[in-house]
Amino acid sequence: MPAAGTADLVIVANRLPVDRVTLADGSPGWRTSPGGLVTAIEPVLRANDGVWVGWPGGTEQDLQPFEFDGLSLVPMTMSAEEVKDFYEGFSNGTLWPLYHDVVAKPEFHREWWDAYVGVNQRFAEKAAELASEGATVWVHDYQLQLVPQILRSLRPDLRIGFYLHIPFPPAELFQQLPWRRQILEGLLGADLVGFQMNGGAQNFVRLVRQRVGHKTHRDLVYLPDGRTVKAAAFPISIDAKGFEELARSEQVEKRAETIRDALGSPRKVFLGVDRLDYTKGIYARLRAFSELIIDGHFDVEDAVFVQVATPSREQVEQYRILRDEIDRLVGHINGDLGRIGRPAISYLHSSYPREEMAALYRAADIMVVTPYRDGMNLVAKEYVATRYEDDGALVLSEFAGAADELRQAWLVNPYDINGMKTALLEAYAADERERGRRMKAMRKTVLQHDVAAWADAFLLELAAARGAHGKTVRPAKRS
Repeated sequence: MPAAGTADLVIVANRLPVDRVTLADGSPGWRTSPGGLVTAIEPVLRANDGVWVGWPGGTEQDLQPFEFDGLSLVPMTMSAEEVKDFYEGFSNGTLWPLYHDVVAKPEFHREWWDAYVGVNQRFAEKAAELASEGATVWVHDYQLQLVPQILRSLRPDLRIGFYLHIPFPPAELFQQLPWRRQILEGLLGADLVGFQMNGGAQNFVRLVRQRVGHKTHRDLVYLPDGRTVKAAAFPISIDAKGFEELARSEQVEKRAETIRDALGSPRKVFLGVDRLDYTKGIYARLRAFSELIIDGHFDVEDAVFVQVATPSREQVEQYRILRDEIDRLVGHINGDLGRIGRPAISYLHSSYPREEMAALYRAADIMVVTPYRDGMNLVAKEYVATRYEDDGALVLSEFAGAADELRQAWLVNPYDINGMKTALLEAYAADERERGRRMKAMRKTVLQHDVAAWADAFLLELAAARGAHGKTVRPAKRS
């Protein structure tokens, strides 16, 4: 592990790439977290002998830096009060709904903001302590938007990048935030601010011009101190080849067959995979599917909808309410439309390892991804990566970032139930040739623009963002 002050690359994210688990002997241990960010950053971290700063979850104190699977990890602790005010409060009760088109009403509490400032200060101080002279620091996501500016004031020698994994809202919504200027100034501490979509980068530059008053030109912001900040889109992706290899494995193929048999071998399997979140549009999609059965387009012998809803933020009141609503809806639909051994909706409120997800993707004829707003949505890309025979169909919300790239999907407005029903029916009835044409084009996009290409593009742009000085981060070598 590099000693303090000797890391040429420091990753700063709200979470570490590992989760706390209890090992077989009863002692505490770690396991790699699921998710695309770990896959993207890991090879770059290894190539640069870097460190990852993040919170492991929970309120465990006295955690020391450690190595896991060859990665140098520096855990940040949080008190129960910080979890409540910083994480559940400002991050997920204020910023998350505000940045997702106010699908739920954001709450603005001064004590939440104070906790947000305090945690961001601690993360920035830790990164400043670990980074070597002229190092690169890559800060991630909405929980840490003040870190770039604080870090810049502590270590002006650093090259600092920031990447937002969720949407960035238009001015009309963002300016509701009482601390709007502080957030914008926090982000301007970075040399490069990355977004999922061009619209997010444009929203940011416009807000900086209007609310902070800096001179801007296209994607550039000119600061009084002589620095230039660039705001640009870098659509995130997945380990597409890894998912395809997993899907081709004998174990996953057998499991996919078992899943279809367990569902009663229906003609078509519809699948939704989401965190249980009010932005994901789960309620509307299940209603649309149930109405297609009621309308007589197919019955439970023909089609089943498998909905995986991964538990999420269960201490937050809005999430508990949503879970109750979905539970009731699934109960009503199955009570009204199901038969013995043939529920219309097979509902799974649980999280699953990658192998099981790949098997579900292989078992599904139609993937349904209908968020009201999503920065990207990697589930859509994962499904496409597993369809190596160019079969299957994707029904995708036009408000997911992935819709910009996966244009051959059946695109829907998730607020339009009748429009969603039409798209589900078209995907259900499409012939093999039509499905193959669409899937082949989407697979080409996903395989070409994978997660390694995303990380390389961001880091190369960050390296070019200022005059040559200090150490340049080497992109990961492709295997």
